[in-house]
Amino acid sequence: MEEKTVKIIGAGLAGCEAAWQLAKRGVKVKLFEMKPKKMSPAHKTADFAELVCSNSLRADGIYNAVGLLKEEMRKLGSLIMECADATRVPAGGALAVEREGFSKLVTEKIKSCELIEVVSEEVTEINTDEYTVIAAGPLASDGISEAIRKLTGGKGLHFFDAAAPIVAYDSIDMTKAFKAARYGKGGDDYINCPMNKEEYIAFRNALVDAECAAVHEGVENPKVFEGCMPIEVMAARGEDTIRFGPLKPVGLTSPHDGSRPYAVVQLRQDNASASMYNIVGFQTHLKFGEQKRVFGMIPGLENAEFVRYGVMHRNTYINSPKLLTDNYNMKEFPKVYFAGQITGVEGYIESAASGLWAGISAANAVLGKATPKITSKTALGSLANYISNPAVDDFQPMNVNFGIFEDLGVRIKDKKEKAGVYAERSFLEIETLEGI
Repeated sequence: MEEKTVKIIGAGLAGCEAAWQLAKRGVKVKLFEMKPKKMSPAHKTADFAELVCSNSLRADGIYNAVGLLKEEMRKLGSLIMECADATRVPAGGALAVEREGFSKLVTEKIKSCELIEVVSEEVTEINTDEYTVIAAGPLASDGISEAIRKLTGGKGLHFFDAAAPIVAYDSIDMTKAFKAARYGKGGDDYINCPMNKEEYIAFRNALVDAECAAVHEGVENPKVFEGCMPIEVMAARGEDTIRFGPLKPVGLTSPHDGSRPYAVVQLRQDNASASMYNIVGFQTHLKFGEQKRVFGMIPGLENAEFVRYGVMHRNTYINSPKLLTDNYNMKEFPKVYFAGQITGVEGYIESAASGLWAGISAANAVLGKATPKITSKTALGSLANYISNPAVDDFQPMNVNFGIFEDLGVRIKDKKEKAGVYAERSFLEIETLEGI
């Protein structure tokens, strides 16, 4: 029998996870990555699984949907979770990683796997007779985007995403800022920049009036995804919108004078040496000079050195409910799989999770095995079913959340107890899956 090789397009989180799952099952992989020969607008290094928007993989633990998804992935031998756990940095109740160390570790593991051949080329054509996983990501090149458009028979959907700026730790004025986590959870994992009412109003007004950079891609009025909205867009929605959002002051007291701030800007550690911090929730499309001016109004950041300014870029996703099955392969062309944010799952972990299941499904197809049905009793299955539900008309990107899970069938008022029941049910299904 001829040995089949699966072609994977894109070495982001989803592509690397898919490659790993295929190789674990003895299937050869050709992993195509256009970097470093050709770079996207947001990526800066040649390493795989590069994190762009944030170094946070969000909440850890089983008492929220994304934390439960992480645990399911760990149980299924996820490469991304293994590397994230190995490179984590303090972030309270969240799982955050040392950005460069994480990507380097993923790259090392992929390149050292004998069954994975890395090909440094841009792919611009898709052969529907070959087993292929398209994990080109939200920053897919024009060449592969056109190939996907032809394959899917229509125009792709798109929205614009924004990344937060990063500042040097030693440039933060700690006589004004202070270290703490809300309600004392996680110790001193965040740097907090407190504002009184006058400071907040002046900052918010300057933010709203600041000049944005030009939006390219030929779109004058880009859709802004609610889950990663530029801080200036959020601020324009109302005087207190950001004060009840990323600048919420709850659970924090300034150790400098014992006061409770009117608003608080938080910064989270971005690398292992704690020399860089990103401004939490401050994804932005302001011009670089405007970022320095306006964000310099934040107490403690008056003389901040910006290691990276915020940037805005295009995200692309397909109309998955009309095109894909819950195994992430195409209904019309079963050998072609999609994985990552291009499917409409939103978030680093969700992207990796889709790559995990697409990789398992593709491996089973190559090996002549059936892929077990994974249901919405699990986080993995909830995402797979969300992106493949043909009844969805206005399809929008979605983070994992308990709202897309199968209902428990019982009413439980306590949120923690309810989440525990979701987790118990999920693990029972994951542990009894056959053929994976």
